[in-house]
Amino acid sequence: MNKRVDSKVFERIHRKAIVIDGHCDTILNIANKKVQIGKRNKKGHLDIPRLQEGGVDIQVFAFFIESIYKPDRAVKRTLQLFDIFSRELKKNEERLSLITCTSQIKKTIRAGKIGVILSIEGGEALEGDLGILRVLYQLGIRLITLTWNQRNQIADGAAEQRTKSGLTEFGVKVIMEMNRLGMLIDISHLSEAGFWDVIKLSEQAVIASHSNCYSLCPHARNLKDDQIKAISDKGGIICVTFVPDFLTKGNRKASLEDVLNHIDYLVKIGGINCVGLGSDFDGTRALPLNLEGVDKIPNITIGLLRRGYKEKEILKILGGNFLRIFKKIVG
Repeated sequence: MNKRVDSKVFERIHRKAIVIDGHCDTILNIANKKVQIGKRNKKGHLDIPRLQEGGVDIQVFAFFIESIYKPDRAVKRTLQLFDIFSRELKKNEERLSLITCTSQIKKTIRAGKIGVILSIEGGEALEGDLGILRVLYQLGIRLITLTWNQRNQIADGAAEQRTKSGLTEFGVKVIMEMNRLGMLIDISHLSEAGFWDVIKLSEQAVIASHSNCYSLCPHARNLKDDQIKAISDKGGIICVTFVPDFLTKGNRKASLEDVLNHIDYLVKIGGINCVGLGSDFDGTRALPLNLEGVDKIPNITIGLLRRGYKEKEILKILGGNFLRIFKKIVG
């Protein structure tokens, strides 16, 4: 179904929504390319001016630990990235605000600021120590992607499928401690065996911060139908990512329509309550047509309206579902 979209209706819905993007790698872009988040830049996909243009209310910023820092310098690199981004937050405190609990979200939006949720992409940052997990929580980290594609002390990543290994003993302790602390457990990049261990063990819902549907694009980073259903049944969410490799088969250029196709499929398999957005801005070289940067996020709202989604459904996809799970787990 492709309906005509009234611009006034689109603008009203997009303004009404609390728009949340569940994953970007912009912190690494700031660190390595020396860009400033407060200024529009040509070296990345995301900055404050474009966040404002895109109507994004809350952005999850990930600390990605590069392979050269693994396994024994991951904590140091995490703290370096934390320092770099903390200074950017300080320089832009009139426009950005760190979010560590739900009550801060409405205050931030009322103040006309963009909320920042901090995450870590790769449990290497813990270096096998639960004490470090607790320290990271104290620093404001509220989401951890358990693995990247490699094996770490918690579990195997998506590129280690051959071993069919689940969580390690330390990984089990991490899940239990994250449940106790109130942190979002992110299964994007996790091996399939590790995924099922988390689903069985975690007392809380889980999130896939940037993953798509295996049935539409059979990539090891994408989720199979039974995984989508399991996340949904547990009350969790899958945040659709814009990375072309996870959207389309072959070398075809990805577009906004492919992102909408994955949203449609998630709704079909898991229901409207399990869908969110997880762009992976600044974590991929290419982006889909009409989603070339965070300023293009409104195109998703237009696309959902064209496909016949109702207002309340669009509000859930744009951020309502993420907000629900954040409120329940983080508090």
